[in-house]
Amino acid sequence: MAEQRAPEQTPSTAADRPPQGDLGRRIERRRTELGLTQEELAFRAAMAPSYLAHLEQHSTAAPEAGTLLRLAGALRTSAAELGGGHVDLPPGIGHAARAPRLSELGEQECRRLLAAHGVGRIAVSTEAAPLIVPVNYSVVDDAVVFRTRPGTVSLQGLGREVAFEVDRLDDALSQGWSVVVRGPAETVTDPDAVRRLAERAYSTPWAGGERDVWVRIGITALTGRRIDVR
Repeated sequence: MAEQRAPEQTPSTAADRPPQGDLGRRIERRRTELGLTQEELAFRAAMAPSYLAHLEQHSTAAPEAGTLLRLAGALRTSAAELGGGHVDLPPGIGHAARAPRLSELGEQECRRLLAAHGVGRIAVSTEAAPLIVPVNYSVVDDAVVFRTRPGTVSLQGLGREVAFEVDRLDDALSQGWSVVVRGPAETVTDPDAVRRLAERAYSTPWAGGERDVWVRIGITALTGRRIDVR
């Protein structure tokens, strides 16, 4: 198998170029989701591991259209998704699979998926109306935890039961899963507990700024569903 040269690119028209975006980060993230090493992905995409490493390390890399299509196929996604073409669109814009199957998830599977951490949505009831906002969360000591700041919508659920939802969707295959937690929300103020959360939480708020209010959602109910293909 011939070694592909990283820095040189053959001329192409604007229509042939991949969508602009952090291609390397998206390749690495999708590869990690599938549990593949660089060598395994390079083999599946019929390219040299060194070239794949170059693509992952350089956000401005622009591979040929054929290379991008092979990568997308090996990663079970689309070239547009890898290139960031869907970044401003809601997930799930693709058509349903030909033979979809909806199944309920058991508690153990729900906990496994929930523990992956990332971005989820908290639903709270306010005096005006029910509201849903996204937060960066982690699971620590069998509870959903996140950081926010005073006055945010998420704090309006304190002292009552809230719902928290997390999901993962695969637009290329029209499949995915969702997990819903219900439980009481409370702030964490004990210094030792706050220190423990800061040490063990994986996700930090994407919104940035001073967000030093820790919220804990106890898990009293846990349900989930998955859509896959037969």
